[in-house]
Amino acid sequence: MKYILTLICIASFSLIGKSQSQKFDEILYGVAYYHEYMPQERLDEDIRMMKESGINLVRLGESTWSLFEPREGEFEFAWMDRIIDKMHQAGIKVILGTPTYSIPAWLWHKHPEVLLEYQKGGKAYYGMRQNMDLTNPTYLFYSERIIRKLMEHYVQHPAIIGFQVDNETTDRGVNNYDFQVGFINHLKKKFKTTENLNKTWGLNYWGMNIDGWEELPPRDGISNTGYKLEWDRYKRKEVADFLKWQSAIVREYKREDQFVTHCFMTAFEEVDQATSSELMDVMGVNVYHDQQDHLTGREIALAGDYFRSVKHQNYLVMETNAQTMGWNSRIQRPPYPGQLRQNVYAHLGSGANMVEYWHWHSIHYGQETYWKGILSHDLKPNRAYREMSKTAHELKKIGKKLVNLKKENKVAILFSHDSNSGLNFMPFNKGGNGWGPDHNNYYNWGLTWQFHNVLYRNNVGVDFVFPDTLDYDEYKLLIIPSLYIASDELLEKINNYIKNGGHVILQFKSGFCDDNSMVRPVLAPGPLREACGFYYQEFSNIGEMKLKGDPFAVGEGNNIVHTWAEYIIPETAKPLAYYDYRYFDEYPAITSNDYGKGKLIYEGCMVSDAIQEKILMSEIEELGLTSPDQELHWPLITKSGINTDGKTIHYYYNYSSGTKEFNFPYEKGIELLTNTKIKKQQTLQINPWGVIIIEED
Repeated sequence: MKYILTLICIASFSLIGKSQSQKFDEILYGVAYYHEYMPQERLDEDIRMMKESGINLVRLGESTWSLFEPREGEFEFAWMDRIIDKMHQAGIKVILGTPTYSIPAWLWHKHPEVLLEYQKGGKAYYGMRQNMDLTNPTYLFYSERIIRKLMEHYVQHPAIIGFQVDNETTDRGVNNYDFQVGFINHLKKKFKTTENLNKTWGLNYWGMNIDGWEELPPRDGISNTGYKLEWDRYKRKEVADFLKWQSAIVREYKREDQFVTHCFMTAFEEVDQATSSELMDVMGVNVYHDQQDHLTGREIALAGDYFRSVKHQNYLVMETNAQTMGWNSRIQRPPYPGQLRQNVYAHLGSGANMVEYWHWHSIHYGQETYWKGILSHDLKPNRAYREMSKTAHELKKIGKKLVNLKKENKVAILFSHDSNSGLNFMPFNKGGNGWGPDHNNYYNWGLTWQFHNVLYRNNVGVDFVFPDTLDYDEYKLLIIPSLYIASDELLEKINNYIKNGGHVILQFKSGFCDDNSMVRPVLAPGPLREACGFYYQEFSNIGEMKLKGDPFAVGEGNNIVHTWAEYIIPETAKPLAYYDYRYFDEYPAITSNDYGKGKLIYEGCMVSDAIQEKILMSEIEELGLTSPDQELHWPLITKSGINTDGKTIHYYYNYSSGTKEFNFPYEKGIELLTNTKIKKQQTLQINPWGVIIIEED
């Protein structure tokens, strides 16, 4: 059955074609709504309060398979019809979710084989969401049926503007037998013969070569890095196939004025977002972050920059903080006054066209009792409701000037899912016992995060690019976190980018392994050697070390490198800094090399945030990419873009509890929230946790 479904899916792809860029004529602002969790008499009151607050959108249905199909083959829609009809009467738009991430009790009871099996004998039980094998043919059969029933029933409803397929989809730790069979078939297609597999993965090591495909062991005890890398790729592929499969079904029914999306999570490393979204019209993301004194806006900016880059267009925030979060009551931090409103404009300044809270009302039972909505458990108007309402009414006035904001950044970060996986298999950072993997995704949350955070705090706009991006020529500066896993083709693309005049900041371990996690049997950094202008043969884990003479003028406490050091031997590279420690002090820590028309700066170690800032900002200045925005620094953050009228919009945010001042450095304009005229170099004040939005004339 799985193979029939796959063939249908592939046929649907060819018939439907690629998704189109999605434009909006207003900012969408709303909530996820679960009337099914509330007393029936609440519906009219909820809608009255929503309409009064000024929101224009709700998301419905993604958690309610058991209500749509309470018994196998028996479908009930009247309860949802009532909700959607009343929303439409109130002028509130609807996004409807396919309910496949939480299966009904009758399905697991009749078909327990749909539940997940984990590595080394673990298994999922019923009583939790996201506990099923996405590739199980029985699960796919029932999923397709409920999706088609929903689409047939609801697609023509005028309230529905879009469909969300599944919910926060990942591989969920799948290790089921049928998944392993699919993995073997994937290997047969890719490697053709077991001889090729043995050679590519180096299975002669420890005598693990196989003579037939039936001898391939399950993932449970695997130590081979080539196997583990391909397993991670296959998991991402199956998630992508699942989301494309659902998207294809929805696209068979949807109207031209409706869109398809999904709520991806900000754990970028878990999913191939680009492939998964090929049949979606617009990217969606769930962005959660800390509040009160811990609110920085960094998570909002990072998610926005990443998901805006996947399809090179604006995106939707499908879920974000309302009040407090948590599956318990240990981290309850409701936002300070102004923070909820500021967060909305922070999303819009990053390119979002929609902000939706999870959720409307706090739930009185279950795991997410303390993941509070706009309304608290008393269901009465409160501080969050009033702040949301203020924001909603502002957006009704100025939203058309903020929607479809376009950015033209000249700095990009290269993100590699494979390198994240490879560094998890062979971690270099602190933690663990030195023998086994750490699995902490340090590539994403340590390396990539540091680069992005420095740019964010200095108000430098940035995009993300990926290994399969056609070329990087539209960017003047390419930042590459440790590119541990890379094909020769990717490295040659980077070489050509530099030759043609691009500037690169490249981090340690790059080019070390090929695209099958095989260490290249040449002097490191392999194909990047000429562009780097050096080679190395040794490396070392380190604690903290100083650099000789504080070469970046960052001061005693910041003149620090740590974690990893490569013994760089320059050829054409110019050393920018040396280690200040015995035996290491003859080796450069950081180098610069002119190559063709461009330049490559190499960091052979992990550097402090202050050093990273000096390196990045020096390159940005040399490339002429600075603007008046760099005159402001954290906690004053600014973002900008071009609106649909062709005018530049400047957002200014104050991430502190004190009033801040700055001089507006651009031509005269209008402050949109107050409709006040602003002159060039006029001194402006931003309230604590406030925002100013200026449209240049």
